[in-house]
Amino acid sequence: MDNAIDLHIHSIYSDGTDSPAQIVRHAKELGLKAISLTDHDCVCGCAEMVEECKKNDIAFVPGIEMSTCYNNDTEIHILGYYINYNCEVFNATLSEYVELRDKRTEKMVENLCNEGFNITMDMLHEKSPSSVITRAHIARFLYETGQITDQQEAFTKYIGDDKPCFVKRKKVCTLEAIKMIHDVGGIAVIAHPTLYHLDTKELDAMIKLFKVNGLDGIEGEYSTYKNDDAANMKNLAYKYNLLLTGGSDYHGKNKPYIHLGSGRGNLHVPYKYYTELEKFHNKANN
Repeated sequence: MDNAIDLHIHSIYSDGTDSPAQIVRHAKELGLKAISLTDHDCVCGCAEMVEECKKNDIAFVPGIEMSTCYNNDTEIHILGYYINYNCEVFNATLSEYVELRDKRTEKMVENLCNEGFNITMDMLHEKSPSSVITRAHIARFLYETGQITDQQEAFTKYIGDDKPCFVKRKKVCTLEAIKMIHDVGGIAVIAHPTLYHLDTKELDAMIKLFKVNGLDGIEGEYSTYKNDDAANMKNLAYKYNLLLTGGSDYHGKNKPYIHLGSGRGNLHVPYKYYTELEKFHNKANN
């Protein structure tokens, strides 16, 4: 991969299946020049990733992906880059979110049992001993134990939003998440805007609001972008003077169709996105 980077990656500390060390080794094999670990509401893998990237001469951007709530009902994901992952106050807040997520997962497993599935938290932990259990792990477990025909069935029939076994969880307000990221020295970027199913006018209004409240960037390259999606994201970035970032949203075996660095096969995130992100960070902190 010529001068390629990947700034959207998940590890075993959220809903991925690879350890930070495995991710870095894979990135090295692929020739990626810079990567970021963006686990959901968690920074537990950042310290390990720093050391592994140093060993392998890969530029590393400490990151996070925060699940937030916009207009009381729309889930929006905000990426935080160059965050101070050692901040005690920040980590204490994240621990509360993880605890809420764990309780939610336990309730979904209970609901699945009531639907007749053979699944327990102990079974899930035995299957994925080093992972924080998420819906992705539930789907993979049900598929690998022959209880559903494919992993997507778990979401479309049982644990997807508003499905019979789904359980909502409390999320931080999007504007509050942007402020939290800034408070720990980070850069706030909206992830994969096309996934929120907003029309052009709604998306523009949302980005404008976020920009006024401190949004720094928008994900310009992403695995599921098609047709004019990337061009539209670049136009929004230009209109609102936002940074561009990009990444695969790699999850390892939990999303085997998404590959590190190349997404579904044709993703290419240019190295200049990393250099511009780094330049913005350095300027903000000088």
